[in-house]
Amino acid sequence: MTDTQQPAESAATPSPLGLVRDQIEARLAAAGIADARIDAELLLGHVLDAGRGEIQSAIILDRTLAPEDAETLEPLVARRVLREPLQHILGTAPFRSMELLVGPGVFVPRPETEQVVQYAIDALRILPDAEPIAIDLGTGSGAIALAMATEVPNARVFALEKIPAAHAWAARNFEKIGAENATLTLGDMAEAFTELHGSVAVLISNPPYIPARAIPRDIEVREYDPPTALYGGEDGLDLVRTISRRGLDLVRPGGTLILEHGELQGEAIRAILAADGWRAPATFPDFTLRDRVTTAVR
Repeated sequence: MTDTQQPAESAATPSPLGLVRDQIEARLAAAGIADARIDAELLLGHVLDAGRGEIQSAIILDRTLAPEDAETLEPLVARRVLREPLQHILGTAPFRSMELLVGPGVFVPRPETEQVVQYAIDALRILPDAEPIAIDLGTGSGAIALAMATEVPNARVFALEKIPAAHAWAARNFEKIGAENATLTLGDMAEAFTELHGSVAVLISNPPYIPARAIPRDIEVREYDPPTALYGGEDGLDLVRTISRRGLDLVRPGGTLILEHGELQGEAIRAILAADGWRAPATFPDFTLRDRVTTAVR
């Protein structure tokens, strides 16, 4: 090597993990991602097969990122910069105690739904039935149904999904979680489960509830979640009306209906349920104090 030549090792030199994390965070923040540091650490953890806490510890210990890992990481960061959902990039989404498989064609489960399903779990746990029956209409990834099945193991849980692409993701999660007390069905909520008429203790749903003319703020929702999981007709409540009527056939006297919805829809949903004959409709907030769930009794 002559005096004017430079070493050709810079591209193959390990980089400090903290520096890499900070650089990714800056890129994600510039793209408008609110939790840029969290996403940066989760992307690093995905490549290094490590939890977020392990990544933070490795940064404190001044560990480095190998060049081959940096090469694997870069296209994942580029996808996130373009606002592809982090869960699609990782291939999974956390939901309560589970890690669910998700991707294009299925709605990514949200933290607020973890609170909604608690109402169903609590309702099932206080029942004296040896095997109370619960139904999740429009199960998507299977998150709600599998949470009920795993956390109330004596319950018999039935999940319904109409869209084949979403049903395929739910089937993968049912196989992954392996809850023997949970059954998945492909079909229409207006016709399914005739054999369960009048026997259901808890009916829960997170239906599409965005009004047809509304535009979701988040790019991840607007461009990547399937429209069939988002939009619920002119006022967003078409499926709520269907579930209310269908629930009167399925739910037994004293049984509970639980609906997730948008923060401004509680009053309208209570009116729908009361007009159909449900008792004691009531709306409750999530941890951000936004109205999130309405319940009623058959």
